[in-house]
Amino acid sequence: MTTFKELNKIDVNQHTEKKGRFTYLSWAWAWQQLLARYPDSTRTVYENTYGQPYIKDTHGVMVKVGVTVNGIEHIEYLPVMNHQNRCIPADKANMMDINKAIQRCTVKAIARHGLGLYIYAGEDLPDSDTESKPEPQKQTWESLAIPPPKPEKPELLPDTQRFELCKNWLQKPTNTIQKLRERYTISREVEQLLLK
Repeated sequence: MTTFKELNKIDVNQHTEKKGRFTYLSWAWAWQQLLARYPDSTRTVYENTYGQPYIKDTHGVMVKVGVTVNGIEHIEYLPVMNHQNRCIPADKANMMDINKAIQRCTVKAIARHGLGLYIYAGEDLPDSDTESKPEPQKQTWESLAIPPPKPEKPELLPDTQRFELCKNWLQKPTNTIQKLRERYTISREVEQLLLK
């Protein structure tokens, strides 16, 4: 069994916490589960040229974390956000905010290896090795952490968090570009990027 398949079949639901419309997985539990199975795994918190564990510009502050399992590194970026999941202005971010972002980014990098990845895809249950799979629960826009549309359809743009969420959402066979078109204005170029 591949590393991804082994980690992806773990049910993390008992170790998550719901805050608002977002689901969070405990970084300590995720790290413990990863090391229990792959003790040589490592985490890298990338630093800027001044040795600080964040990247800062006029738009805000971002952290970059890589997790290596069996020699494969997956890297995640995460903006430093407040309790409402809004980016904190660069001049307002403090080290506690940055530390929390590093831990959340660590969980996302671990998820790229399979553990809890379905949380970010909006699914309710991990993959099962058994022949009979439970009926999938109906996905809602809320479960995808994609806000419901405003009366006018917003344009879906590449290189945005919403674009990445929609691209991941389309990975499930029952989700279609037509369903996204009900919520967003999508150009042909963006559609091609989504379906890559």
